[in-house]
Amino acid sequence: MSTGFIFDVREMTVHDGPGIRTTVFLKGCPLRCAWCHNPEGIAFAPELMVRTQGCLGCGACRRGCSHPECAALGRCTRICPGGLVRRAGEEIEAGRLAERLLGVADLLDAGGGGYTLSGGEPLAQPEFALELMALLRPHHLVIETSGHCKSDLFERAVQAADLVMLDLKHMDPAEHARGTGVDNRLVLENLEVLIASGRRFVARVPLIPGYSDTPGNLAATAARLAPAKDRVAVELLPFNALAGAKYALVGRPYRPIHEPGTAPRADLAPFQALGLEASVL
Repeated sequence: MSTGFIFDVREMTVHDGPGIRTTVFLKGCPLRCAWCHNPEGIAFAPELMVRTQGCLGCGACRRGCSHPECAALGRCTRICPGGLVRRAGEEIEAGRLAERLLGVADLLDAGGGGYTLSGGEPLAQPEFALELMALLRPHHLVIETSGHCKSDLFERAVQAADLVMLDLKHMDPAEHARGTGVDNRLVLENLEVLIASGRRFVARVPLIPGYSDTPGNLAATAARLAPAKDRVAVELLPFNALAGAKYALVGRPYRPIHEPGTAPRADLAPFQALGLEASVL
C-alpha cells in the first residue's frame, strides 16, 4: 500500500465540486505560483508553521522533545502554550487515510457530494492519489489539478475521477512561466486530453490583477475551451488578497506579481460570447 503526504483535510466544503464534500489537500507541487494561497502545500516534506504574534518568548519549543513527529523539525510542536507552533504535513498510508475519510461517506452521499483531492498538486503523488481514489469508491470523486504532469498519468486521473477541475493559469507560455515557474506545454496538452475524453469538466481561472485577468488572456482561454462548450463550466476565482500572511509562517518570501491593492477584473463576457457557461466564485 502506498504512502503519501497530506497537509489538510477539510470537511463540509462546498466549492470543491458538487454538493457537500470532504477535501483532502496533498502536499507538494511542481509549480511556484506567485499568488499561491497554500504555501504550506508547496514542499513535499513536513515543515514547521510558526506564528510569532502572541509568542511569549518562553523558548519551550526549542528545548527539544521525544516526539517522533518533531524530530526532523528541530522544535516541539506540542508544547507551545499558545498553540503557535505546528507541523504542516502528515505522512499516511492510503488505506488508513481512506478509513478515516469514509466515516462521513453517508453524510456526503446524502448531500449530493463526495471527496475531492486537491493540493499542492495531487498528481505529483500519482500512485498515492490514484490508490486513495480507488479506495474511496463508489463515492463521487473530484480531482483538482494544475494539469502539469505527463499525459498518460493525466489520462489515468481522468478515468479514475467523476469530475476533473483543471486550473488554467495563463494561455501564454512565457507569461505562464513568469507566474508559475514553468511553461504551460503540459497543461495545454492535458486540456486537449480532457476535451477529447468527452467527459464533463470544470476549468478554473485564477484572476490575478494585470496578469491573468487581462482581456487578451481571458479571450484566449475562452477560445481554447470553446470546443467543449457543452461539457465545461468555467469558474473565475479572484485571488485571495490575504494569502501573503501565510508565507512568513513557513519561512517563505511572498513575491506577488500584481500591484498591491489592485482588484482583479472578473469579466465573463469573453466566455459568454462563445456560449460557455461561466461564473465568478
